[in-house]
Amino acid sequence: MKTVRIIALRQDRKRLLEHLQDSALIQVKSVEKPSEGFSKVDVSAQTQLFERNVTLTEQALKILDDHSREKKGLLDSFKGRRKIDPDELGEIASKAGGVINVCARITELDKELSSNAAEQVRINTSLAQLEAWQKLDIPLNTHDTKSTAVFIGTLPEGYDEASLSAALARENPKLEFELEIQHSEPSMTCVVVFAPISQKIMAEDALRSLGFSRPMSPTSRTPKVKAQRLRDKSERLVKENEAAVAEIISLADKREEIKVTQDYFRIRADKYNVINSLDHSKHVFVIEGYVPEDNCDELEKLCNRVSTCHIEFGEADENAPVLLKNNKLAEPAQGILTMYSPPSADDIDPTPILAFFFYFFFGMMFSDAGYGLLMTVVIGIVLKVFKPDKKMRNNLKLFQYCGISTFLWGLVFGSIFGDAPAALYNYFNGTSLTMKDILPWPTLDPQKDALLLMVVSIAFGLVHILVGMGCKFYICLRKKDWGGAFFDTGLWMLLLIGIAILAAGIFASPTLVTVGAVISIGCAVGLVLTQGRTKKGIVGKAIGGLASLYDVTGYISDLLSYSRLLALGLTTGVMAQVFNMLSTMMGRSIVGFIFMVVIFVVGHAVNIGLNALGSYVHTMRLQYVEMFSKFYEGGGEEFAPFSLNSKYIKIQEDN
Repeated sequence: MKTVRIIALRQDRKRLLEHLQDSALIQVKSVEKPSEGFSKVDVSAQTQLFERNVTLTEQALKILDDHSREKKGLLDSFKGRRKIDPDELGEIASKAGGVINVCARITELDKELSSNAAEQVRINTSLAQLEAWQKLDIPLNTHDTKSTAVFIGTLPEGYDEASLSAALARENPKLEFELEIQHSEPSMTCVVVFAPISQKIMAEDALRSLGFSRPMSPTSRTPKVKAQRLRDKSERLVKENEAAVAEIISLADKREEIKVTQDYFRIRADKYNVINSLDHSKHVFVIEGYVPEDNCDELEKLCNRVSTCHIEFGEADENAPVLLKNNKLAEPAQGILTMYSPPSADDIDPTPILAFFFYFFFGMMFSDAGYGLLMTVVIGIVLKVFKPDKKMRNNLKLFQYCGISTFLWGLVFGSIFGDAPAALYNYFNGTSLTMKDILPWPTLDPQKDALLLMVVSIAFGLVHILVGMGCKFYICLRKKDWGGAFFDTGLWMLLLIGIAILAAGIFASPTLVTVGAVISIGCAVGLVLTQGRTKKGIVGKAIGGLASLYDVTGYISDLLSYSRLLALGLTTGVMAQVFNMLSTMMGRSIVGFIFMVVIFVVGHAVNIGLNALGSYVHTMRLQYVEMFSKFYEGGGEEFAPFSLNSKYIKIQEDN
């Protein structure tokens, strides 16, 4: 990675930035304070406008999806972005204003729907409150007359006229009143009470003591009339909503225009964000950033073709972003690495190693030739037909390579949709053949050879860990950390190798036991003598060295983690065989045949879904936890070039 500083004429800024954005060669470095003699150009208002338009189009698309979901096939998510000609971008720009007006109308209609929904809630609440007053033939807010005080409201208990009259009489025997109960239930009584105006205060006190309260929403019309008006309004709102929804649906054919317009404003917003970060003088402007070393000549040619400019390249510091470059076999695994963390300046790019072991371990866990062949073929068809974008293509390629590994391991384990060939042959012919009887090559059965496969899994784990430690050894040598390379890494590698030879010798040869023991003891002594070298004093160094041997338990724990290679491979095979057995339980009949097909298809689909996910997760765990912990620090920044950051369209490259 190189640093780059481009000084160009200000009059060429628009053209140069557009070409740089189209080429995606440079990551622009944002500088908050301008250099001496330069200033910043404030285009934040335009940037905010573009970003608001992006947000508006996103809202419009969401509203359209809520009311008129876009019809998509099962595999449409694999499709790449729609390619457009560079000249078409100008046409999109010319129509952008009209499309934004459409988006504004869609959001306006959605707000209307939301407002109407809130109003419907209020109407329903009011209707519920008026329901108990439908018999009342005077308004709820009827006022006192010159001679009569009027009380319309509710009591928190159930009364009839007799019991309520008695209750009021008990509260104030002198009170004169007439009452009429409109509605009564155990927890509420709606009542109208009339009293002489001269006894209004007495009546208020008596009713208050019984918990009397006025209606929350008194109306100047009778409850019956008010309720009818509310129902009429509710019907109008329903019709307004139907009209609004119909209009939104009618605008669904604008979806593609909205998508490309969203990308247009997203591209503009990115460009203006870059302009905000550049240094400007009266006649020139300055771009600072990072460029991959291999692209320096291409960048220089592009800039000189577009503008009169001066370009300076320099060596990047340790904070420079990282651009990963790998061959076609390893490139799909870059996504696995960046999910963990891009490499730092002190790291190596472990993608090739990661890719090999990821494919290898995934295949060993999934371990079915039928599943692997199905994955490989289906993904190949999807890649050929849909031509997905680079990121999706790499993800699919990752699983295609895993499918190839799964196919090969399936042949080793003699598993083709479990024991489907044998099960189907036995179903139609009434025999009792096994997969070993059918396959012409020797196989390993995870159920019968579990102990052997456990040893093999741990052996693969040892190789995996040693490769990780070898990477650490190389990094230390590159940094000229001789102690870290030979004492902290090399001795541990030899110790693990010695223990492995010792373990193999127990089953194979006494000579190997001797060789393994000598290597192990020699390395253990070396660790005791060197691992405490940073401590103070002889005692501290000795204790530090002895304590370091405890780390061997950590390595043993790491090795045992690789038993999951056997466990998941065994799970895949056993589940497949179970579904094969279930599918043939109904016997040889028409019903039995239909049952067999349904159970076979559904069962193996479930098995593929569950165990493919399990293999993916556990394979990542082995990379992240067991291998990366031995050498990889991460924490780098991934190279993010100034580019056409679009979601729906892709500018067709001009040949």
